Amino acid sequence: MPISGNDSSLIIKILKQLELFSGLNEADHSEIIKRMTLEYFPKNHVIFHEGDVGDCFYAIKRGMVRIFHEAAGQKQAEDIAILSDGDFFGEMAMIEDNPRNSTAQTIEESEVFKLNKKDFIALVSSDPNMSSRISSEFLTRLKSNIRREKEANS
Repeated sequence: MPISGNDSSLIIKILKQLELFSGLNEADHSEIIKRMTLEYFPKNHVIFHEGDVGDCFYAIKRGMVRIFHEAAGQKQAEDIAILSDGDFFGEMAMIEDNPRNSTAQTIEESEVFKLNKKDFIALVSSDPNMSSRISSEFLTRLKSNIRREKEANS
């Protein structure tokens, strides 16, 4: 379902929270919103599994989503986060080609904004200024992630 005008302000607020999109201007955000859809998921619906191809970014309009590591050889899955209205997940799929590192499942009926990677890449490819702003944010985030991993392994 396409995004309504009422939902645009909520999405802009969410996009501004993301390091990846925070450096973008209002016109950039509007172009991203045009490519997003609103999806409904029933309770206990698996949006994606750990190991799936990362091909979408999600932002929760209404509902709750559990992010967890599946229990490979363990009795119980390991919870990473419980997300609700205004939260987002899967954003690194927009710029990386890695498989999903967790599973996302609804805890209750949920409405979720979705941006497909192919639509995002087409948008960024057609706008060099947006591409430049996103690249600098990505590099900052990548450096931060590498630093955190080194500290965790020390």
